[in-house]
Amino acid sequence: MLFNTVDEFVKAPRRAVTVFGMAGVGKTRLSAMLRASNWFHYSADYRIGTRYMGEAIVDNFKREAMKVPFLAELLRSDSIYISSNITFDNLDPLSTYLGTPGNPDKGGLPLAEYQRRQEQHRVAEIEALKDVPHFIERAEALYGYTNFIADTGGSLIEVIDHNDPEDPVVKTLAGSTALLYIRGTDKDAQELVRRFKQSPKPMYYRPHFLVEKWNEYKLIHGIVEDDQVDPAGFGAWGFEALLHDRLPRYQALADNLGYVVEASDLATVRDGDEFVDLMAASIEKRMR
Repeated sequence: MLFNTVDEFVKAPRRAVTVFGMAGVGKTRLSAMLRASNWFHYSADYRIGTRYMGEAIVDNFKREAMKVPFLAELLRSDSIYISSNITFDNLDPLSTYLGTPGNPDKGGLPLAEYQRRQEQHRVAEIEALKDVPHFIERAEALYGYTNFIADTGGSLIEVIDHNDPEDPVVKTLAGSTALLYIRGTDKDAQELVRRFKQSPKPMYYRPHFLVEKWNEYKLIHGIVEDDQVDPAGFGAWGFEALLHDRLPRYQALADNLGYVVEASDLATVRDGDEFVDLMAASIEKRMR
């Protein structure tokens, strides 16, 4: 959804925007703020963790609980139940299910199991993104929202062909929303890595990239066996590698079909009106 004039967005009776960029760059903060300005907030990660991967997440909780005899007996007799309390701001249930490959004594998963869960996430993310038009209609029909923001995960760029306007997800999002890239600086990237180490987020790697970086990490650290890899060490190292690999593809998607705002400019936005002004400036800049 590209505009011929700024007014096409500013004066539109309905607005729909999909924000994308690296995990932690400010997409969810913006979406939460817009929610307070009467925008409907659609979280792709929340949709993944509830609609498409909720059963797998809860089954994993139960699998762990069954290792404790006291809890196992209560589960077998239906005396207790286990559920996921995933929220827009707390994606830990999804993060813990996806996990990190490496030493099982340090909480790591076997590489093959990690790859299986990655594939589950890939399928779930595609479906969650294709749900956006349905939720745009639903938000207005049920709740009266005329403004809509789709808050995507950092891995959006991994499950699409950003150079193909006929890619099913790209076509869906570009046909129903304005695509907005929140672009950070090198300094922002360093801060994202630091924050990831403190609070890991759900991560998805393209299959060949995962294998490439897995083997590279083992080579750098002189590791022979997969179960000798420190999962926390690989997780942080892999996140940084992913960040730098994704940045040019985010930019290419914005160049082809969307708009760009700087993360530093977005950080000053306080409400929906100021966000519309920022979008207007980005649209005007692209038109020039």
